[in-house]
Amino acid sequence: MAEHGFHIGAPAAGAALALLAALGPTPAGAAPPHSDVTGLGTAAASRFVPGPCPRTPEPIEALATARCGVLEVPENRARPGGRTIRLAVAVIPPVSAKPAKDPVVFMSGGPGGETFDDIPFLVSSGLNRDRELIVMAQRGNLYDKPNLACPELDRFYAASVGLPSYAPQTQRLMLDAVKQCRDRLTADGTDLSAYNSTENAADFADLRTALGIKQWNVYGHSYGSNLAMTYLRLHPQGIRAVALDSIAPSQYVSLPFAWAGAREGLDHLYKACAAESRCKSRYPDLARTLNEQVRKLEAQPLTLNVRPPQGGDPVKVVLDGGALVNLLVAKAIPFKDVPAAIDELGRGNPERFARARAAGSVQPVGQSAHGLTNSVVCSEWVPGHSASEVLKAGREAFPDWPDPVLAQAPQLAFQDQVCRVWNVPDRTATMRVAPAGSIPTLFINGTFDMKTGASWAQKTARRLPRSATVQIPGIGHWAVPQSPCAQKVLASFLTRPAAPDTGCVPGLRWEPFTITPK
Repeated sequence: MAEHGFHIGAPAAGAALALLAALGPTPAGAAPPHSDVTGLGTAAASRFVPGPCPRTPEPIEALATARCGVLEVPENRARPGGRTIRLAVAVIPPVSAKPAKDPVVFMSGGPGGETFDDIPFLVSSGLNRDRELIVMAQRGNLYDKPNLACPELDRFYAASVGLPSYAPQTQRLMLDAVKQCRDRLTADGTDLSAYNSTENAADFADLRTALGIKQWNVYGHSYGSNLAMTYLRLHPQGIRAVALDSIAPSQYVSLPFAWAGAREGLDHLYKACAAESRCKSRYPDLARTLNEQVRKLEAQPLTLNVRPPQGGDPVKVVLDGGALVNLLVAKAIPFKDVPAAIDELGRGNPERFARARAAGSVQPVGQSAHGLTNSVVCSEWVPGHSASEVLKAGREAFPDWPDPVLAQAPQLAFQDQVCRVWNVPDRTATMRVAPAGSIPTLFINGTFDMKTGASWAQKTARRLPRSATVQIPGIGHWAVPQSPCAQKVLASFLTRPAAPDTGCVPGLRWEPFTITPK
């Protein structure tokens, strides 16, 4: 399962399609869409225009019976008379013959992660079992118009597996790709400042009204949880309940925040190994071994030729301290194999980590909306914290690791420089506001999540009196699709928001760790 959300600078699965071909012609009887998004049209009130479902690279069974179309919204609501953009929407019917009246709307991670390829995971998790499931691609996503893909960055990420993680050459190549993408998007008339969480939240508010829905439930994961909290704060009307998976709270998310999440998830994994007798006996010095390898590889990187797991010819891979940390945070290696991989690395066998690094060389081009990613990150996450604060947070989290690794937040390399190139306004004063209110809210987090630490749910829930928090042992980022228990808890919450059934949680255990011979 692809893990979207808080995954900046890492590959995502899938391939791009042309938007016009995907959406097709307007059906007879439907209101005609605006002719373009070049700034020639005048933004009117938001409206839903029925149309065919997107043609995805791999068939998605649920779309065969879905009602689809586009939501037309102003690109920038602060600029009357500006252009209109189009967001792809799918309404997936319920399985039950007697469904609940209130649907559930999904807010995907990223920001910029492709939304429609999440649908199979949502369906298999039971999101449409008892009610309609509504999926909308956030502004700038694949199947939207405009699509804020950055093929330039996709190509950089593919090549970067053969480069030192934080070398000046790597930074220069990344910034060149960022500038090329920005120049191309702005030349097309895109207002990059309008691709932010406030406008995203307003899009979902307009969608509920346009579809004539009196009340619905909200389910968001990772950045989608951040967006859901913004939506809850700014547009509480019509929200019955909110479920937040792998919480990235808007009042806390920043570059230093990323180090705290990495520390928490790794600590939970260490403790789980220590609680499992075979793992503790076989890997007694796991933390020490990892610390040694981060220092060693940063000082003396390994350069290898490795065949990607997807197949094909061997590719050049550079495995240094930064790459090692980012592979762990990205869950590039299954959690059950992490102790074995660290132990093998300490014994001179880097194969598991090297193959995981090589996997990034096979990059789909044009699927992820890096334009939305950069606009959100650069306006809402990066401002307000200096480079020295990022380094300080890294040192507090991992005092044994070298400064060149700690100076860059995991999966968020060179962001200060990226944001100077991207050049969007600082929106932190608007965004770093704690949610409040009495709408029932459920927090679900995996204990091994190294992107968004599970403890942030408790911190956020303090201001939400009708909230419940659940931690799923041994699960990483985006817990519900990975855990039948989390699915049961979410289903019970949607049925009875005031009293979710968490009875399956206390007996849960993580998957046993892989034990290799000495």
